[in-house]
Amino acid sequence: MTSPALSFLDLVPVIAGGTIAQALRNAAEVARCAEEAGYARYWVAEHHGMPGVGGAATSVVLAHIGAATSRIRIGAGGIMLPNHAPLQIAEQFGTLDALYPGRIDLGLGRAPGSEGRVAMALRRGLGGSSDNFVQDVLELQAMFAGDPQLGFTATPGAGAAPQVWILGSGLFGAQLAAAMGLPYAFAAHFAPALLDQAAATYREAFRPSAAYARPHLMVACNVCAADSAEEAAFLASSMQQAFVALRTGQGGKGFPAPVEGYLDKLPDAAKAMLGETMRISATGTQAMVREQLAAIAARSGADELIVTSQIYDHSARLHSIRIAAAAMAEAMADVAAVPA
Repeated sequence: MTSPALSFLDLVPVIAGGTIAQALRNAAEVARCAEEAGYARYWVAEHHGMPGVGGAATSVVLAHIGAATSRIRIGAGGIMLPNHAPLQIAEQFGTLDALYPGRIDLGLGRAPGSEGRVAMALRRGLGGSSDNFVQDVLELQAMFAGDPQLGFTATPGAGAAPQVWILGSGLFGAQLAAAMGLPYAFAAHFAPALLDQAAATYREAFRPSAAYARPHLMVACNVCAADSAEEAAFLASSMQQAFVALRTGQGGKGFPAPVEGYLDKLPDAAKAMLGETMRISATGTQAMVREQLAAIAARSGADELIVTSQIYDHSARLHSIRIAAAAMAEAMADVAAVPA
């Protein structure tokens, strides 16, 4: 296998008792840290109505991130297209492409990224639906291409060249990305069940396009790295609490502080849920994370890993990002040392 690239996915966590303003300042520092550490791209995820997640206005956050960085690719991981009119996204990402040419990615997903009432509030009266996803993607591509058959020109948008990705956690996205000849990102960091099947489906069905001669698979995973295994396990309890709160409908208080021995205190059903939800994760020291990331890459054959590090303490989060980059570099060196 070839050495996969490493990228970063940010949910722009708003810690319990913290503010959106601080979360956005932290996001800019995280992006600069990722750029300095050699990550290929920094993506922001779109979620709505979640007090612990600050990336809802994704394109606005990306404008902020672009101004704070200079080289790293920046983008949406992703834009949940049922929430938006395609023209709005063409205009937003056309603007970003004009501001930061050659650096913009546009990952597209068909889930709403929110519960039903919030989804209705986002696109009330516009008829947004996951059933229209394929048509919306084609319409968006036509706007970027300046297709005269549209009868209008997206301004900004026409002539822009963001790198378009299809996102998913199942087989539909894999099949669509393959049919359209686009890169595919799989959300194994929270929905790992179909990873193997989706990866195989995408590769086997891929049809080369003008932009992509071969498939390009990105796999998302959780990372919590620290100087000791004990510290990493402690820091990871914040992410574990957030997953449990989300699955039990108890969210709403911001991203939680870590709790010593949290996992041991959970009921068996909650432990089992976390074990399944978070099994595509790397937690521990640099050596441990190197081994775990290498295993994820080998299992999936990913061309790229995109890691998310949901950690309460900002300095510990930056440290985790740097450790993960060093671990991945070591894993890549191990791969390069193996004879072809």
